[in-house]
Amino acid sequence: MTNVAIQPLERARRLAHRSAVQSELAEVVASLQKVLGQALLAVIVGKGVRTIARWTAAKPTSPSARDAQLLRDTLQIQNLLLGVDSPAVVRAWFTGMNPQLDDASPAEALADGRVREVMAAARAFANAG
Repeated sequence: MTNVAIQPLERARRLAHRSAVQSELAEVVASLQKVLGQALLAVIVGKGVRTIARWTAAKPTSPSARDAQLLRDTLQIQNLLLGVDSPAVVRAWFTGMNPQLDDASPAEALADGRVREVMAAARAFANAG
């Protein structure tokens, strides 16, 4: 049996997953803030901008388990897309209407708990790359 090299997109998917799982939560929030901005991240998790700022600073208040998982999932999606496009395109992708999400934006869909649907839409976007 011959070893087949991992395709670039599959490698990007694996690296995105690893980063989302292994990063400290403050790093997750900082990375998301850098690309998406505080306001968009606040929409995704349904919190205020001040809360996002506190999470980045690793202050005593930390996200709930649900919010932490949503942040990690969002980072995984963001990093997958960053593997194929620029931060500006990734930010636009998160805010634009998406036909795979019934014309909701990925940010709105994530806020509604539709993480798997958003990941499928991100993979389709990356594959079309």
